[in-house]
Amino acid sequence: MDRGRDGVPKSPLINVAELGQYIKRKRERERLSLRNVAKQTQVSASTLSRIENGTGIPDTPTLARLARWLNIPFERIVTGGNSKESPIVYYPQESVPDIVAAHLRADSNLTPEQARALEDMFRIAYNQLSVRK
Repeated sequence: MDRGRDGVPKSPLINVAELGQYIKRKRERERLSLRNVAKQTQVSASTLSRIENGTGIPDTPTLARLARWLNIPFERIVTGGNSKESPIVYYPQESVPDIVAAHLRADSNLTPEQARALEDMFRIAYNQLSVRK
């Protein structure tokens, strides 16, 4: 992690975990392989895999391509350096489960594991109870 002039670790500007979750969800929902997504985004399959696993930090052109493919604003995955105080913003094209998941991840009363468990439970319940049009 980068450190500021005072030696204190700086917050990352890119929420790689959230970006990776968005990519994986869309890829799975559309039943695409990493290679298919790589062709659509012009981002290598190995880079996509690292982002999905939270181990790779994409450069700016890659972020722009992925934001375009995900159909979300670039600002959604760039935290501005202080993700704990960033507002929860959602966009009309996002599904209700994705919006709920964003709120759960932002809840400071939940650990990441708890937020993920609640997100999974909500997605299951939503998919079982929602009426498909």
